[in-house]
Amino acid sequence: MELHQIRYFLALGETLNFTKAAEVCHITQPALTRAIRNMEEELGGLLFSRERNNTHLTELGRLIEPHLAEIMARAGEAKQTAARFIKLEKAQLSLGVMCTISPLQFVSFLSRFRADNPGIDITLLEDVPNQLSDLLVRGELDLAIMAKPDGFPDPLRTSELYSERFVIACSAGHRFADKREIPMAEMDGEFYFSRINCEFYDALDQMCINEGVKLIKSYSSERDDWILTMVAAGLGVCFLPEYTATFPGVIGCPVVSPSVTRSVCLVTVAGRRPSSPVKAFMNAVRRYPWPSVASA
Repeated sequence: MELHQIRYFLALGETLNFTKAAEVCHITQPALTRAIRNMEEELGGLLFSRERNNTHLTELGRLIEPHLAEIMARAGEAKQTAARFIKLEKAQLSLGVMCTISPLQFVSFLSRFRADNPGIDITLLEDVPNQLSDLLVRGELDLAIMAKPDGFPDPLRTSELYSERFVIACSAGHRFADKREIPMAEMDGEFYFSRINCEFYDALDQMCINEGVKLIKSYSSERDDWILTMVAAGLGVCFLPEYTATFPGVIGCPVVSPSVTRSVCLVTVAGRRPSSPVKAFMNAVRRYPWPSVASA
């Protein structure tokens, strides 16, 4: 049973006249008659009693009429919902954000995007890159903002938003606080806090080994706020992306020899046709003046 047949049935049920119903539906009377007969064959019984000057619904017709009316109403609502979505009215967008990315970089962008696209409702999901990548591929996320030291495999596609250096986060009273940069070798013997969700965790660890740096790892946590609070209290230091090291009492000093930089990217699925809200978000991302790497 097709929607146009249901529309013809409801029109005939209202007018009880084949000619008038055909006019309402903008079709010929024979076409309407054939459609009603096809419905009757499909449902296995007469829907209308056809008497001279007395066309009326049969018991079966009266029984199914409210169900078919509800189907048409729901179909109309679906069309309106789709139209609002295409016009970016009450549109939903799911955005994955790597948990080590500072929200400070995105508050201004999201504020501008919201002002330009008030009909788009963004749901933010925070997680590690591997989990966000899986959700992207499965279609449970529309977009993600992430970074990985070794990049992202197919079918993921990246577009760089900005780069940021890693710094040594320390307290204002620490011996590193007055330095403009810190060679990694000077980290040797420091009390160190490990950020478990850091996507550069293994890479930074290997760099320290390569430089002969032995850190005293005294605490590990998934929560940067706990780490930063203890750094501010002077209990140790940690590696942080420079835009994350914005915490009262915490000073970030760029690490060099070697320096470490990550590229924060907008990640999508190659070949996947973007929806209207996704297109709007991607266009806004391209236009936004993201920061460049700060000078040392």
